[in-house]
Amino acid sequence: MAIVSVGIDLAKNVFAVHGVDESGKPALVRPSVPRARLLELIASLPPCLIGMEACSGAHHWAREFAQFGHTVRLMAPKFVIPYRLSGKRGKNDAADAAAICEAVTRPNMRFVPVKSTEQQGQLLVHRARQGFVEQRTATLNRIRGLLSELGIVLPLKAAVVRREALARLEDLPGWANTVIGDLLSEVSRLDERIAQYDQHIKTMARQSTEAQRLMLLPGIGETTATALLSTIGNGRDFKCGRQLCAWLGLVPG
Repeated sequence: MAIVSVGIDLAKNVFAVHGVDESGKPALVRPSVPRARLLELIASLPPCLIGMEACSGAHHWAREFAQFGHTVRLMAPKFVIPYRLSGKRGKNDAADAAAICEAVTRPNMRFVPVKSTEQQGQLLVHRARQGFVEQRTATLNRIRGLLSELGIVLPLKAAVVRREALARLEDLPGWANTVIGDLLSEVSRLDERIAQYDQHIKTMARQSTEAQRLMLLPGIGETTATALLSTIGNGRDFKCGRQLCAWLGLVPG
């Protein structure tokens, strides 16, 4: 009997695949599929429904599987958990694949939109920029913490830490001068890198008609507009604005 739905537990090197037929009985159970053989296996199947958890690499595999005529659905891992077997038998790759196969067929299941390559590229820009911002904040906090060891206590404000640390640099003894000077140089380097990525975001916003339309709304600039588009696309996977807000975590609680 033909396979109608497949659940795949994603991994880096070895994947678990679980497929069922029209009666719901297991028809394809592969608890250990090497990465190099996964695409070949899925390509050999007739067009069917494929479910995966939305994790690292999921959007890439979804695009690859869709090329063979399959309908691919991604789900948040927390929505798959209730379909796992209980006890020790319920937490392994094969059991996870079976749970995913069951969850993807549920009529009220909520799915994650599959991102295009362009969307993921734009999202990488935002994630890299956020990483540089976090590194800069961590470096400024490190400067503040190290100076406090020398009796120099500075407020949390980043601009004050920069200004005061630079002003006191020449008075710092020996290696302290070297270390704080290097950290201030690192902050300047991160400033330049963040400015570069801000320019990338401006370019993305200028080249996108959808981003230009979003920027007509009050409070939405280039960063928010491009981040929204790279994350949710056209937003049609959500039934209403309330559902989108809940997905973003903007709930009354």
